[in-house]
Amino acid sequence: MARMAGRRVLFAVPVLGVVTFGVFAVAAASPFDPVKAYAGTAGLTASKENLDQLRANLGVDQPLVARWWDWLASALRGDLGDSSVMRQPVADVIAERMGWSVLLAATAFLVAILLGTGLGVLAARRPGGWLDRCVSSAAYTLEAAPAFWLGLLAIWFFALKLDVLPAGGLTDAGSDVVTFGQVASHLVLPAAVLGVSQLPWFFLYVRQGVADALAEDPVRGARARGLSERTVLLGHALRSGMLPMLTLIGSRVPELITGALLVETVFSWPGIAAATVEAATSVDFSLLAALTVLATAAVLLGNLLSDLLYGLADPRVAFDG
Repeated sequence: MARMAGRRVLFAVPVLGVVTFGVFAVAAASPFDPVKAYAGTAGLTASKENLDQLRANLGVDQPLVARWWDWLASALRGDLGDSSVMRQPVADVIAERMGWSVLLAATAFLVAILLGTGLGVLAARRPGGWLDRCVSSAAYTLEAAPAFWLGLLAIWFFALKLDVLPAGGLTDAGSDVVTFGQVASHLVLPAAVLGVSQLPWFFLYVRQGVADALAEDPVRGARARGLSERTVLLGHALRSGMLPMLTLIGSRVPELITGALLVETVFSWPGIAAATVEAATSVDFSLLAALTVLATAAVLLGNLLSDLLYGLADPRVAFDG
């Protein structure tokens, strides 16, 4: 296990380097001018000399490779630079927002896994039954539904129509104190929407895996020995049927990150979504590169987690093979 994790870490180093260079290259080719974005309305009347001086202060007058190398060297020393659009160090921007994004994504992922697994097992027990047909139809429909559309629909129904949950934000309007109760109530809708948007894949994988496992000879033998249906399902079929789902965890991380950005925007959740959008539209090289590195690292960690879980669940898999 340690050798495999070490190889993955070594592989991640050049990947992250290439990704950060790609971010700088795409940002440099962007039609957005970081100097005008930084200056705001004052840039409309500023002289060319002032704009050139501001361009030099921001470091955007340097060649692409020089800008990327300077940022990379500083990042390796622990200095992520300053955000030109947020007007504060990049590390502070990430520290202020990352915790809320992690809370939302982790809660939604837990909802998707638990509900997807539970519904998948129930549907696999009676393939073609009314529960299987209803949930499968809903899962295929949700696969095609964008997360932002689900978010707007949830706001309309639960916040506006029923008025049982807040429509967005982190705390109640006018409150200057962050309490557990307010955060929990404001988390329900965005976490549920993000979780439901990820649920179909977990449900379909578990349903198919458990249904195939129930038709295998070891499970039939367990039934022939007189074991209870619960023991057969939980002790034999579920463990075998869950193996394909474990590999799904890592592959869903990119979709989870994308969905989280959309859901955060719809529900005004104070995560990294707003910072990502502003960094992209304002060509904030330092902030954009740091956020991209975090997203890439999350994807790589998700893939590693999938392999580790699969190896732990199936002893036949060799970590160091």
